[in-house]
Amino acid sequence: MADKPRVGITGNARRWSPGWWCAALAVRLCGGIPQRISVRHPVLEGLPDGLIIGGGDDISPEHYGGDLEAKVKLDPQRDQLEIDWIRKALANGIPLLGICRGAQLINVVLGGALHQDIRHLRQLTYNRPGLLPTKQVRVANDSHLAEVCGTNRLRVNSLHHQAIKVAGEGLAVVGWDLDQLTQAVEHIRREPIIGVQWHPEYLIYLPSQLALFRWLVRRSRPSAPDAGENP
Repeated sequence: MADKPRVGITGNARRWSPGWWCAALAVRLCGGIPQRISVRHPVLEGLPDGLIIGGGDDISPEHYGGDLEAKVKLDPQRDQLEIDWIRKALANGIPLLGICRGAQLINVVLGGALHQDIRHLRQLTYNRPGLLPTKQVRVANDSHLAEVCGTNRLRVNSLHHQAIKVAGEGLAVVGWDLDQLTQAVEHIRREPIIGVQWHPEYLIYLPSQLALFRWLVRRSRPSAPDAGENP
């Protein structure tokens, strides 16, 4: 047990939080120990070995120069908590996996910008949110993400109406939907940072999606390998 990496998973503070339970299961399946982090679930001792920034409500527009008058569902306390954790992870070399809102927030912390609402930009992509893998994503052939997932063509789910507009410092866009909207980012020098716009925690029955959690758990070990090879 002691040699298993601890993976912090941020999210909302609600008692019933499907994203937390599904991500925690994925981490366990990949050999890690999940640790819940929210405004009601503080980390009492030390830093986790890896960190997942989970999905959820919109990011407050004040953090990326968005429209402050827009009607969006916000959680300012969670914003600040996760911003602080992302900064801790970057400062301490803790591997990061951003999921949906989490990918957007990592991008914002690194100075990037967001589309506050992409619904009017969608022409070729199904616009209704859903948990099933109905959306097509193209991944750059030479990307670390393609190596981790074992393919450059993914079918994913979609629960978002915001997206990364301009990649933050050190990040490269490596995934796109049919409308060429950003669906994935990673660090340009292969630092352990991957952000995906979909929700892989609800798709762990697909090997390409469980592979994202396996990558994070492996990179969270002291002797972590550089690549995302399958076992």
